[in-house]
Amino acid sequence: MLISTLSFACMNSIVKYLVHFSAYQIVFFRSISTLVFTMVFLLRNRVPIMGNNKKILVLRGLVGVTSMTLFFMSTKYLPIGTAVSLRYLAPVFAAIFAILFLKETIRPVQWLFFLMAFSGVVILKGFDMELNSYGLILILISALFSGLVYVVLSKIGKTEHPVVVVNYFMAVSVLVGGLLSIGNWVNPIGIEWILLLGLGVFGYFGQVYMTKAFQTVSSTSQIAPLKYLETIFTLLLGVFIFAEVYTFWSLLGICLIIVGLILNAQFKEKIKS
Repeated sequence: MLISTLSFACMNSIVKYLVHFSAYQIVFFRSISTLVFTMVFLLRNRVPIMGNNKKILVLRGLVGVTSMTLFFMSTKYLPIGTAVSLRYLAPVFAAIFAILFLKETIRPVQWLFFLMAFSGVVILKGFDMELNSYGLILILISALFSGLVYVVLSKIGKTEHPVVVVNYFMAVSVLVGGLLSIGNWVNPIGIEWILLLGLGVFGYFGQVYMTKAFQTVSSTSQIAPLKYLETIFTLLLGVFIFAEVYTFWSLLGICLIIVGLILNAQFKEKIKS
């Protein structure tokens, strides 16, 4: 999980470094290199690439690419650590969507945890005067669509191979990112090629090692909270590489978001056990 979160943090930092590229072009490069990995895996293991339910797989891709694009857009206006923290509100939106579409129930104490997380957002915006409102709107909508991904994945269930699901996501993202970046394409220079292609490499290994981490423990509650280290690693990289400044209120808001979501994750695991 440490390798996974560090990989995602490196990917986030590259995104922040490449702010002069459009979000669509970053989506394109982020996806095309991962697509190579997924296609090779599927072909090597002779897994049917098209899957069983093409419509819902395409829907998962469209919802995912919307969330990813908005996240990349928000990094142009927000400190990268703040953007990652706010995107982690996705489970809150996922819980609301689960109530509406999957008829699931949420325990009262979980609403308390969600309130704690949203209080972090209120503190971030209410007390940190440097926080960009447009960036905040972008990242909250990104988190909302990320929460919707949870619902779509639950509908897919175990009917599709996990790599087929990721492959559709990356294929849709390559298509959408490539088409939307045609009008404002910026030719990478020198090391920018490596960094852009590195987005997909870090993203792929981040996903792989997160999967391995969950597979090696008997209880997800042992390892799930560690995924929020991505925020800490990204925040530190933002400070040391981009000289980003985080106020006391920023750090307090980020902490409330992370703690609220960790408590919710542990509570859900306790219910299952």
